Amino acid sequence: MRDSQRMAVLGGVAAVVVGATGFGVYALVGGGEDDGADKGSVSAASDGKNSGDVETGPPSDEEIEKTAKDFLDAWASGDAGEAAALTDDKAAARTALTALRKDAKVSKVALTPGTPRTPTKATAAKDSKDAKGSKDAGDEAEDDGRSEVPFKVTAQLAYGEQRSALSYDSALRVVRDVKTGDVVVDWAPTVLHPGLKDGQSVKTGEAGTPPIKAVDRNGTEVSKADHPALAGILDDLRKRYGAKTDGTPGVETRIVDAKGKDTGTTLRTLSEGTPGTLKTTLDLDVQKVAEAAVADKTKASVVAVKPSTGEILAVANSPAKGFNTALQGSYAPGSTMKVVTAALLMDQGLASPGKAHPCPKYFEYGGWKFQNDDKFEISGGTFSQSFARSCNTAFISQAPELEDDSLTKEARDVFGIGLNWQVGTSTFDGQVPVQSDAQMAASLIGQGSVRMNPLTMASVSATVKSGTFKQPYLVSPSLDNRTLAKAPRSMKPETVSGLRALMKTTATGGTAAEAMSGLSGDFGAKTGSAEVGGQKKPNAWFTAYRGDMAVAAVVPASGHGGDFAGPVVRKVLDAG
Repeated sequence: MRDSQRMAVLGGVAAVVVGATGFGVYALVGGGEDDGADKGSVSAASDGKNSGDVETGPPSDEEIEKTAKDFLDAWASGDAGEAAALTDDKAAARTALTALRKDAKVSKVALTPGTPRTPTKATAAKDSKDAKGSKDAGDEAEDDGRSEVPFKVTAQLAYGEQRSALSYDSALRVVRDVKTGDVVVDWAPTVLHPGLKDGQSVKTGEAGTPPIKAVDRNGTEVSKADHPALAGILDDLRKRYGAKTDGTPGVETRIVDAKGKDTGTTLRTLSEGTPGTLKTTLDLDVQKVAEAAVADKTKASVVAVKPSTGEILAVANSPAKGFNTALQGSYAPGSTMKVVTAALLMDQGLASPGKAHPCPKYFEYGGWKFQNDDKFEISGGTFSQSFARSCNTAFISQAPELEDDSLTKEARDVFGIGLNWQVGTSTFDGQVPVQSDAQMAASLIGQGSVRMNPLTMASVSATVKSGTFKQPYLVSPSLDNRTLAKAPRSMKPETVSGLRALMKTTATGGTAAEAMSGLSGDFGAKTGSAEVGGQKKPNAWFTAYRGDMAVAAVVPASGHGGDFAGPVVRKVLDAG
């Protein structure tokens, strides 16, 4: 069909059938099955002509009115064959009309025509086919500019015990086929419904997976209304686990593609379905605090996990309805990455908390000159002092002793970074690529191409606290028998104790001391300020643990990690 003859989408969905204008109202008539062959073309133009006579010129007002009326009458009566015979594509029209009755579960239909009108500019470009198929160039149908007939559809839907009505506006075009002279309906999917495209159809049935009632670890419901930051996660959990709960799907009338897959357009909901209960690892007491902790930030994200198990306790983002940076973000982690680098250096015997360690103002490697914040240096200091003050050159100075893939292996094999995590929802699981020269050196302090998010950095602190990597998860793997990622090796015992000592020193007398002040017992922390090209202020990072909770946060484009991300983490830790 020519683009000039394609019907435009008209109006919205009508709530009721209003009084008719134009040429009459077609009453509700039950549709029966039509197994007969296509009936002959019914045309107001071709009756009574001699064989070989072909009517020319656009259809008259009377022909337009009669053809539209005959087509709508046949459709309303449930006679798909007769209605299809009045179109320029009998096969496609009959298939679509029959499918609307069978697949969309339309038991009855009422059609209310309006006054013929001039087609819109958008309809002036569509291709036309005659009733026998595609035409050659020049075999175009003719119309008079007032061949578009709007009509209102009210379909009665019946699916099992469910009953509903679907009302909407549509339109058809009446044209004269120049090859046969017949006046016909220019068939297009939009005749059935204005939202249909080629290959699509309307279907009534179960609406995919059942809805879920997500609950936290204590059985309290987790809803989108109360926790908008979790809306995307809850939608994803429904897709993944709705069918594994005791819920039942709703019934919807929707538009599907040629393979029967949902296109995302629901025309009518006949029933909402019964939610199935899905238990998550969240702790709503911690979740509420996490949401409040980032609420006053233009942009911020925080995640809390349970080191002993890997269970995710809270996920929060600001803005609440924005991208899920907490689980899917990809940022350079800055100096919080020094936790992993410190583990690498201690594992390889290149550093130890109490031993002397260089922290010069500058260190050159791979053609780059690296320096510390405010160009400070620590003369005759220890590795613990360098870690607590976040000395960049203390780590970069060890680059000549490392292989290009050393940090990559430590991050993956000990901390699980870059493995395929099976969290139960979509996540980005970190990236520590193999680099060389200056880029390798930069990666040691969390710059270069290293990428993390609050989930992965919370997991880093959790690994330090527990002594071994336990993959974070939001839904128990027992629900779907998925396999959680496992790190190939554990840290050496002396490395574990060394890291805990380094993070404790940082939390009590280093860059994290202000945010962690007043705490007692088992805790540790690390700050980070990641520089980003073209950004005036660095991204603030903070990762810490206290007891059986590890938390990490990022506050983009804000400043020092201890000043901006630290207070967010501290509030969440206090809720544990």
